[in-house]
Amino acid sequence: MTANPAWDDRGLVPVITQDVSTGEVLMLAWANADALEQSMATGQATYWSRSRQEIWVKGATSGNTQKLRRIKLDCDADALLYQVEQTGAACHTGARSCFDAGGVLAQWGGAQDDEEKP
Repeated sequence: MTANPAWDDRGLVPVITQDVSTGEVLMLAWANADALEQSMATGQATYWSRSRQEIWVKGATSGNTQKLRRIKLDCDADALLYQVEQTGAACHTGARSCFDAGGVLAQWGGAQDDEEKP
């Protein structure tokens, strides 16, 4: 790795996870240094669970795995982008993307999505 992430005061960095084929944003999670190291060593998306205070490999229990294709660091080094091949749902709700499960907060003219309009 040519640069190191700018870890926050908890030793974490946000991770945006994106489908490498479609560009769809699948989820937002967190990684610590150990999770990032494990991701890089195994090629499987690995995160830090803030609620459980432990490392978790996406799909280890659900089977909805994320095979890493690329890890990118943003321009300020304070966020990571995991580009993955997603198998199954990315969201714990069963939705393909966590952003499908949450709904649209706001929308401006010309924006197209698959949601029903009010």
